[in-house]
Amino acid sequence: MVRVADGVLDAIAAHCLRTYPLEACGLLLGDDRAIVEAFPGRNEAHSARVFTMAPEDVLRAEQRAERAGLEIVGVFHSHTHSEAFPSPTDVRQAVDDRWVYVIASLARPRVDIRAYRISRGLVREEQVVQGASSGGG
Repeated sequence: MVRVADGVLDAIAAHCLRTYPLEACGLLLGDDRAIVEAFPGRNEAHSARVFTMAPEDVLRAEQRAERAGLEIVGVFHSHTHSEAFPSPTDVRQAVDDRWVYVIASLARPRVDIRAYRISRGLVREEQVVQGASSGGG
């Protein structure tokens, strides 16, 4: 189960819709209890199929997390033309077994957001529970 503070999923959806038709990306800030912030990034790949988050945005996210007493606990990105399930590229590029990988599908009129854990090439969907208190600050 993944706990998410109020507003985080809305922020992810808004960033993904703003970035369309390119694939959106960003980092998830939180702690061992919950994701409390979606930190939007710029896709340096300028692609509708893959993303590479701008290094300066990664640095800004790290600084934001440190100031707020949080850590980077995952990554989010959009799939502009496919379902909210990790692609082979997503699985191959998963960097941390402890991270949450959130995917927002824009393939249908309503944004579909799902969360996963990816470990050693294995994908496990996680239930998303909204309303976790937002910590940090």
